[in-house]
Formats: sequence, C-alpha cells, structure tokens
Amino acid sequence: LRNLFCDENIKKLFTNYDERIMELKKVLSISGIAFFIFALSGPEFGSKLTEVKRCGVDVIIAIDVSKSMMAEDIKPNRLEKAKSELAMLISKLSGNRVGIIAFAGKPFLQCPLTLDTSSAKMFLDSITTDLIPVYGTAISLSIDLAVENFSKEEKKYKALILLTDGEDHEGDSIASAVEAKKEGVKIFTIGFGNQQGELIPEKDEAGKVTGYKKDKKGETVMTKMDQSALSKIVYETDGKYYQATDGEIEVSRIVDDISDMETKQLKAKKYEMYEEKFYYFVFIGLILILVAFFLPDGFRVTGDRGAVVK
Repeated sequence: LRNLFCDENIKKLFTNYDERIMELKKVLSISGIAFFIFALSGPEFGSKLTEVKRCGVDVIIAIDVSKSMMAEDIKPNRLEKAKSELAMLISKLSGNRVGIIAFAGKPFLQCPLTLDTSSAKMFLDSITTDLIPVYGTAISLSIDLAVENFSKEEKKYKALILLTDGEDHEGDSIASAVEAKKEGVKIFTIGFGNQQGELIPEKDEAGKVTGYKKDKKGETVMTKMDQSALSKIVYETDGKYYQATDGEIEVSRIVDDISDMETKQLKAKKYEMYEEKFYYFVFIGLILILVAFFLPDGFRVTGDRGAVVK
C-alpha cells in the first residue's frame, strides 16, 4: 500500500507538467539565445545616403618605382622608405582629394583623385619596382600626367608631391614644372638617398644579395640622389624640397605647407551606408527569453469540477 501511495503521489506530481509546453519553453529559450548571438555579430541591413562636403585641395603623390630606388643608402631601401612616407601622407591628408602616380621610365595613374583615402591605401602593396616594365626615371612625364589629371577649370588648389631620388632620364622636368605652374600646380619633393652614390643590389628570392646592377656595357651602376634637380623643380612652382629622414618629419612639414594653401569645397560625394540593426535582435531575443521564463510548466484539471489549475 505504501508503494502504491507513493506511485500515486508521483503521478500527481507529474500531471502538473505538460510535455508540449516544456518543449515550447525550450524552443523559446534556445531561439532567444540564438537572437542574442546573432546580435553580437553586428547585423547591418538597409541603407541610407549621406552627403559629405569637405574643404581642401587636390593632391597627387607621384612615387618613383625605378630600379635605382632599391639602393640601400636609406634603410631598408629607398623604395620601402618612400612607401612608408606615402602611407603617412595619405593618412595625414585626409579631407583632401588624393591620387597616386607610380613612375619609372613611364608614369602610370594608379589611383585617381578621391576623397576616400582608405581606398587609396589599398594600392600600397602593389607598388614595387616590377610594377612598370619600362626602365628609367621619367619625372617630367609624371609631372605632365599629374597636370592632366587635375581640374582644367581651376588654376589653384592643386599640389603635386614627388617621392624620388631625383634621377631623371627622360624629358625636361624643369620645362614640365613651368607648365605645371601655369595650371596652378605647386610641387613639393622629397629626396631619397645620398649624393655620394650607392650601388643597386640584386637579390634572389630569399633576399640574399647575388650581385649589383650593371648597365648595357657591363659596368656597375652607381645611383646618386639629385638634390639639385629636385630643388630646381620646386623653385619653378613656389614649392619646397625636403630630404627624407629617419624621423619622417618632412611628411608633417609638407602636410602643413598644403594646409596653408587656399582651399575649395570639394565635390560633394554621397556614400551609401548600411545601418546597424542589432538592437532589433536583442529585443526579440529578450522577449522570447521572458516568455519562456514566465510561461507555466503545465496545467492540471481537477476531477470533480473540471477547473483548470496552474
């Protein structure tokens, strides 16, 4: 009898639980947690148009990618140092329109003028001495290409920054600078290397020096930074020449020089931006958790009256 009495009490105890409701509570709880987890991923959807207006100038940065930029008279070499300063210039010139030209024996517009400096930085990794197959250093052609990509309607608000060792094997850079000034372009230069001369190492895939660059006659090439040529270029456009240094203070000085230039309202650009909606999923998850918490475990029906009791 005692065992029978206990069994009956256990049955009564379990009649308070409805398996379907318990399963529903489990589903609600798991779903709520899933919504919380999804909210943590920062879901974004929908979009809106934001109009951006800025005042600044148009700046094109031309970087020398000729073989002479592999000389190691400035560490780790001239090109890597120039790329480092290029990255700094792009960051510090935020708010202006920035473009990039890479040049060796021929110039190439790698990034047109843009307000989006983050997209300009995406081109940094592709800047190597293999980028342009034409050997040489065409500073004059680079100045000409920069002038072509500035607005023709204005005769000011334009700056060109040359990052180079100054060796110019093509054209007349002084004549190009004179024409650039007529279009309102102010030229700044940063010289990389020394004026005593340096050999250009040739390395294998492991980075080990296997020799030094030779010319067509078989003679070892000595590359010198031509400060005189770079100084003459900036003189023609009322710009300034700077020598590359370990502290890269010349970058800040050029940015200050450009900040002192007369600015214009740059063309308004509309950005499509996705809106964060994580809070919707947090709210839904919270509702599901609360419903699962307050939902009764089941219902029991009394035998005599048929009344429903929680």
